[in-house]
Amino acid sequence: MLNFKRIYPTMEQWGDMLEQYPDRTLFQSGAWLRFLESTQHGELVFAALQEGTSILGLFVGIIIRRLGVRILGSPFPGWTTSYMGFVLRPQVSRLDALNALRVFAFRDLKCLHLELMDRRIDARTLGDSYGVRIYHGFEINLRADEEQLFSNMAPPCRRCIRKAMRCGVVVEEASDAEFVRDYYTQLEDVFAKQALTPTYGIDRVSAMVRHLHSTGNLLLLRAFDADRHCIATGIFPASHDRAYFWGGASWRTFQHLRPNEILMWYAIRYWKKRGIQFFDMGGAGEYKRKYGGYEISVPWLRVSRHPILSVLRGGAMAIAKSRQRWSHSWQSINASASGA
Repeated sequence: MLNFKRIYPTMEQWGDMLEQYPDRTLFQSGAWLRFLESTQHGELVFAALQEGTSILGLFVGIIIRRLGVRILGSPFPGWTTSYMGFVLRPQVSRLDALNALRVFAFRDLKCLHLELMDRRIDARTLGDSYGVRIYHGFEINLRADEEQLFSNMAPPCRRCIRKAMRCGVVVEEASDAEFVRDYYTQLEDVFAKQALTPTYGIDRVSAMVRHLHSTGNLLLLRAFDADRHCIATGIFPASHDRAYFWGGASWRTFQHLRPNEILMWYAIRYWKKRGIQFFDMGGAGEYKRKYGGYEISVPWLRVSRHPILSVLRGGAMAIAKSRQRWSHSWQSINASASGA
């Protein structure tokens, strides 16, 4: 019988343990977990999946509290984090591991709600035991050569990259402290176009750069116009065999120079040269289709010890979206009142 047992490794020991599993992801790494600890202020949980005395896999998540309710997330919405979940020996059923995790979360950790996103869980095997939201996205296979990768892009995308080059747009790697401010002010401009405010604060970006950039697993990019104005920025973490598009932003007034497309092309080539095999575009968005990737669908699972908690969770998500719109409206009113 499979069961989870809580363990207490150091981050270095955890990294060594992960190395044994080819299905590990960036979002289970020590650097990313430190980032989550500093931004989510929860209780980090490591656990080993056992059958008798044999260890068949690992799990990592964070316990947070919402309205006094203990929630185990791996990850939880709003963490700007993708696939966590399990790392398992090839012969282990992920459904069996998930059922063991449910017992561990509710009985041993005293949590009342569990959420998990794992790339290798098949939603068709779950039945009605778990709520499922499908996380849609696009991914590019970087094992093709550069010429083929460029050819796989939609013709309008290729034209945008060529136009950016003709207009003198250049992309440079960043490592200075001002990058975070450049990215976030452009992000605010992106959200303002939709009458919204960003879903996370500038401190989130600062924490990511602080914890990941020194590892070599975080690419920060700026795009400059011919007059050396920073007109677009992008954030691209990577680990093991996958790179990710975590965030991108640009000034609306310069988008006619097509900086976003040339910035993405730079990131694709950068990680390919470093042996990364796949480029995950970081969720849905029809504009991402033009980069030549294929669609992916990953189940984001949730289950509550008491059914009413699932209802409350749905209401909380709706309130959060409304709050985001009101936040932008209030900032606009304040700006008008102050003559900005």
